[in-house]
Amino acid sequence: MTKLQLLYPLGLGLGGPFCFINFCRRGFQTIPLSGGASPAKMSMEFYSFGPYKIDPTEVFYTTPLSYAMVNLRPVVPGHVLVCPRREVKRFADLTVEETQDLWLTAQKIGGRLECFHKASSLTFTIQDGPKAGQTVPHVHIHILPRKDGDFERNDEIYDEIDVKENELKEKLNLDKERKDRSWEEMCKEAEEYRSLFVLQS
Repeated sequence: MTKLQLLYPLGLGLGGPFCFINFCRRGFQTIPLSGGASPAKMSMEFYSFGPYKIDPTEVFYTTPLSYAMVNLRPVVPGHVLVCPRREVKRFADLTVEETQDLWLTAQKIGGRLECFHKASSLTFTIQDGPKAGQTVPHVHIHILPRKDGDFERNDEIYDEIDVKENELKEKLNLDKERKDRSWEEMCKEAEEYRSLFVLQS
């Protein structure tokens, strides 16, 4: 039985109960978090992204080996990251299982976000190592829904990703304040994306 785990709030308000939803070939079942964990309690459990901690409210999709999160500084609407759960610096250091899961997760997320954002194409990219522009030492795939005319020259998107990665490195310094997107904006976006996978599983 293949299972995917998705963290999703049940109920209409932010105060609703939270649970894990296990997907399998026969459907899905909800599993409440122990003790009826609230969003405040959940915020104390983080995902690792290199040396940084990512709040679970910014994560919209998980599997046993991968997770997807919204981007602090997106290049285009819908620009998200897919990462292995295990902290791995370089692509070649992923296991076969992690590599398969990472790309299958990226494929699924890309298809849903392309439709959601009414895009016509997708850019998938990995910056593997510092000389390739990787600023966070944790493998991650950038997924960018693309539309006609979003960049004057198509390859300009890679230059823009490099710029945003360098800005992100500065912004992730925990002593500095995030200025581009608020935590609330990112949580709202993650919640919208989460619903794509609950409704269309």
